[in-house]
Amino acid sequence: MAEHEAAENSSYMSELLGGAVNERGYADYLLRLRMVYAALEECVTARASDPLVAAVHDPALERLAAIDADLDHWAPGEARAVDSQSAAAYVARLRAADWGGALVAHHYTRYLGDLSGGQAIGRILDRTFELDGRGIAFYAFVEIPKPKPYKDGYRARLDALHLDAPDVDRVVDEVKVAFRLNQALFAELGTRLESYRR
Repeated sequence: MAEHEAAENSSYMSELLGGAVNERGYADYLLRLRMVYAALEECVTARASDPLVAAVHDPALERLAAIDADLDHWAPGEARAVDSQSAAAYVARLRAADWGGALVAHHYTRYLGDLSGGQAIGRILDRTFELDGRGIAFYAFVEIPKPKPYKDGYRARLDALHLDAPDVDRVVDEVKVAFRLNQALFAELGTRLESYRR
């Protein structure tokens, strides 16, 4: 909870939720997310036969194509590469995962966040920029029309893994790492808030 609140209350996220971040500021966020999701989805797919990963792996959750569609709106024609130490560190952590439970921790943190608070971000962007649904495919889970039952089922699959206490602790520790990596990403964006303000 402490790590979640620290990430959620970052200056960048507070400004974004307040409708005060401009198009460039949001595009820069998407570029960083693109790096993270490209790595996460590649790693999860590569380990899909691992019983822990298999319990949560679901192509309906994947966001990379949606991020690319959104970048076509926010930064048309722009290169998809970005020089970001925070995103690079996040990617390195994902690629270094040598246990399925570590990937599950990142999968849970990202996708359940997208299905929860991410939905509010999508609505705020839609309203702030009068998008009428354009440029916010990232928040639209077309194959998951009802997030609450899906999230309940996801958590039930986690519970059914029957991890022993030390492995539960390992997963929780990695979830904390995931939140800190997200917080670092927001902190990096926060250093540019002056140029991002609407």
